[in-house]
Amino acid sequence: MNKEIKLLKKVNCPENVIEHCKAVCMKSMEMASNIKNVDLKLLQKGALLHDIGRSETHSIQHAIKGVEIAKKYGYDESVCNIIERHIGAGITRKEAIKLGLPEKSYVPVTLEEKIVAHSDNLLSGTKPVDLEFVINKWHKNMDDPEENIKRLIKLDEELKGGN
Repeated sequence: MNKEIKLLKKVNCPENVIEHCKAVCMKSMEMASNIKNVDLKLLQKGALLHDIGRSETHSIQHAIKGVEIAKKYGYDESVCNIIERHIGAGITRKEAIKLGLPEKSYVPVTLEEKIVAHSDNLLSGTKPVDLEFVINKWHKNMDDPEENIKRLIKLDEELKGGN
């Protein structure tokens, strides 16, 4: 069994979260197959651990909790950045303040961060969804989703372009 899956179980991640993390990993690897210069080992670790913070909370704070857990178990900054920056298409410093997160940017920067964030967007649990589904969901769940939706579409176009 994979080291990351063992860790998800050790920290008592719910089984549906573990299955979702596996699905995000598979989607990420599939997406990466069309993109050059992706660190596949890093991508796999980050994808599997992106929701490890859900072992403690299902709020937006799960990204922060996830980084704390990953650091505790010796994961480096590159894995922690994937965990921290996977929410939506990223969260700007200004949005982070409104959401009660520590003041900084949570927008994905590296290819691996972008791939995991977008793979997570394109899955509802373990089921694939399209961009329209995500946009509709964000319109229902966010007060002012327009900037987030612009980032989502830009991210989708960037990753489909194959880099």
